[in-house]
Amino acid sequence: MLPTAADSVGSPTGSVGEPTSTEPVVVPIRPMQFRELLDLPFALIQARIKTLAGLLGVAVLVASAVAVAGTVLAAVASGNSDRGTLWGAVLVTLLCAWSVRLFVRGVTVPIGLAVVYRRPATWRGALRRLAAEAGPLLGYQVMYTLIGIGVLAVGTPLLFTVPPAVIWLAWLRGRRFTLVPTIFDQSATYGVAARRAKLLAGGTEWQLVGLWLYLRGLLLVLVVPLLALPQFTAQFSGTRRWTVTVLIITAALLVVAVAELVESATQVVTYVDRRCRREAWDIRVPGGSGR
Repeated sequence: MLPTAADSVGSPTGSVGEPTSTEPVVVPIRPMQFRELLDLPFALIQARIKTLAGLLGVAVLVASAVAVAGTVLAAVASGNSDRGTLWGAVLVTLLCAWSVRLFVRGVTVPIGLAVVYRRPATWRGALRRLAAEAGPLLGYQVMYTLIGIGVLAVGTPLLFTVPPAVIWLAWLRGRRFTLVPTIFDQSATYGVAARRAKLLAGGTEWQLVGLWLYLRGLLLVLVVPLLALPQFTAQFSGTRRWTVTVLIITAALLVVAVAELVESATQVVTYVDRRCRREAWDIRVPGGSGR
C-alpha cells in the first residue's frame, strides 16, 4: 500500500518530519499560491546548494568530456570536415544532455524531498535513491522524450500550428508534473506514478500549464547568453574551432543542468501543494494511523 498523507506528515505547525527536527522549514506543508510555486523552488535549491552544485558540477564535467570526445571521433571519421564535425557535435551533445537531465532529475528530487521532510541529505544518499528508482525514472525519461518529439513533429511543420502544439505539450507536461516526486516519495512504478500524477493534477491543469511555460521562458533567458558565446570567445581566442566548440558544448550542458535543477525543484514544491489540496496532507489526525 502506498503511503498516505497521515503516514508522512509530522508537525501540525506546517512542517513534515518529527516535530523536534532542527531542520528549518523551507517548504511549508500547505496549499500554496502561484507566486510561491515560482519562488519556493529556489529556496529549496538554496537549502542544499553545496550538495546540488557538487553533483551537477561533476555531471556537467563528465558529460562535457564525453561530448567533446565524441565530437573528436566524429571529426576524425568525417575527415575533419566542418559538416561532419558539426553534426557529430550536435548529436553527441544531445545524447549527453539527455543523460544529464536524467541524472539531475534523479538526484534533485530525492534531495528536495529530504528538504520537505526536514531530513539530512547527502550526495551518497541521493545516488542510492537514484539507483533504487532507476527503472521507473528511466521509463519516465523515455516517455517524456517520446511525447515531446511526437507533439512537436505533428505541430511544427506549419507555422500556425506551433502555438497550439506548444499548449498541447504544456498540457501533457502539466498532467504529469508530479510524476517524478511520486516515484521517489512512494517508490511507485512508472504506471502507478503516472496515474497518481494525473489524479493530483486534477482541477489545476491550466495552472500547471502556466508553470511549465514559465520554466520554458526561464530556459530561454538562460540560452540567450549562450548565443553570444562564440563572438565573445573569438575576442581572446581568435577563431580556433576547437576552443569555441568545447566552450559551447560545456555551456550548453551547464544550461541544461541548471534548467533541469530548477524544474525538478519546482516539481517537488508542486507535489507538496497538490497533495495538500487533493489529500489534505497539511491536516494531521492526532493518534490516527491514516490507513
